[in-house]
Amino acid sequence: MPSRRFLPAISFVLSSAGIGLPVLCLAAKQFSMPKIQPAFSYPAHDHHGQENVTVAIDPYDRPGKANLFVVNYRDHDLMPIFLVITNDGESPIEIGEMQAELVTASRAKLSPATQDDILRRISHPHASATRSPLPFPSKKVKGAVGSAEREEIENAQFKAKAVEPRSSQAGFLFFDVSDVDSPLAGAEFYLTGLRDGAGHELMYFEVPLDKYLEAK
Repeated sequence: MPSRRFLPAISFVLSSAGIGLPVLCLAAKQFSMPKIQPAFSYPAHDHHGQENVTVAIDPYDRPGKANLFVVNYRDHDLMPIFLVITNDGESPIEIGEMQAELVTASRAKLSPATQDDILRRISHPHASATRSPLPFPSKKVKGAVGSAEREEIENAQFKAKAVEPRSSQAGFLFFDVSDVDSPLAGAEFYLTGLRDGAGHELMYFEVPLDKYLEAK
């Protein structure tokens, strides 16, 4: 049993170790893409039976879901939306020229931010404490884009050019919601430009965001 004069030293070492562990865990945090489920399994989806293609979206608008990321995108007025495209047909679907658009209830039309847009926003943050359209706090952040953040932005974005038969492709789209008070309620997500194996364009996909909110 240690003598009494060594107990403070032992306590100090243990306390220091306890403080250091969260710091080490935070430093080791890395982005990992969510497991892809078939698009029809997400509440907010649109299925085209004739083409056997389903498009789904899953907004990452809550703290528990947003913890997936290294970057707190809400602090930069960016909304991550997980896009899933499932092809249950027998031929590939070309998606290299697809176009996504988020139309809010106030009829604001938002296109996904490019990688350069996201990097600029994160490296030049601005105050947004006067509004909070999403349900977790925002604050002014001084930011420099580190390697972990750059790698996350590179790896998280939707990049697929095709969806092979009986498979799914997924990734994140990031929307600038800095001028939108309520980006999800009453909004619609549109996806166009998908083509079948013969090059024919598929009918556009329309996904109401209220399906997601009602499921929550």
